[in-house]
Amino acid sequence: MIREATQDDAVAIDAFLAEHAASSMFLRSNLASQGVGISDHPLSSRIFLREVEGIVGVFGVTKGGYLMVQMPDLTSDAATAFARSISGSTVLGMTGPTAQVETTLVALGLDNGEFRLNHDEPLYRLELSQMSAQTVDCRPMEPSDVPLLEGWFAQYLTDTNQASAEEAKKIAPARARSDLETGRVRLLMKQGKAVAMASLNAIVSDHVQVGGVYVPSDMRGRGYGRDVTLGLLQEAKGNGKKVAVLFANNPPAARAYEAIGFEQVGWYRIALLGQPQEIRS
Repeated sequence: MIREATQDDAVAIDAFLAEHAASSMFLRSNLASQGVGISDHPLSSRIFLREVEGIVGVFGVTKGGYLMVQMPDLTSDAATAFARSISGSTVLGMTGPTAQVETTLVALGLDNGEFRLNHDEPLYRLELSQMSAQTVDCRPMEPSDVPLLEGWFAQYLTDTNQASAEEAKKIAPARARSDLETGRVRLLMKQGKAVAMASLNAIVSDHVQVGGVYVPSDMRGRGYGRDVTLGLLQEAKGNGKKVAVLFANNPPAARAYEAIGFEQVGWYRIALLGQPQEIRS
């Protein structure tokens, strides 16, 4: 059975997701910041539960059209029940543990859809107490950095295949302004010049998730991606955070994260459709 959750379920949902924290950060972050149900915020979400003497699976559908899943023992029957529950919804993509996303996309009839991005990334986890002891000084993003980071965000979105070059240029200004407001971006400085950025894209309890690590192409190969990530996490540790997770988009990034002390704990699928698709189940 799949049922739609209410705000009364929020505590039980988070308790279940916390048992699978490394691969549930988007679900937990949205739940913590927006609660259960749709509001004006694009990350507000409908949440659906699979229950067998308690919660055994959680599915999320954001107002913006992105799907999330956490059900370690996901079956095709459960995925099909979820697909029926959101029939008529328009979706843009899905994230979650690789095998779970694959099963859900089949149930949704999207497994043969046209994707602009549909690949697996290694999922890494780090106990911050085990982090490299190297000290790295980074600074928060400032208003004067917005023009520079608009260009960096546009290139980051293009490099990671999250958007075409034209789409990225349209998205980047809002992304830069948003990250200035949230204060989650940190910049690595060399001789008074910003050479790399990193940010936290989810914060829940004592866990953080790193996202948006970027080094301009002419400055790569110097360890700046590793250093800016380390500086970001040292600050998080100082603020009481204990665990960090992230996905590695490419082998050089994976090596940089491993140098800090991250260890791979699984695989995470990022599937972004080329065009919005209506679910018909």
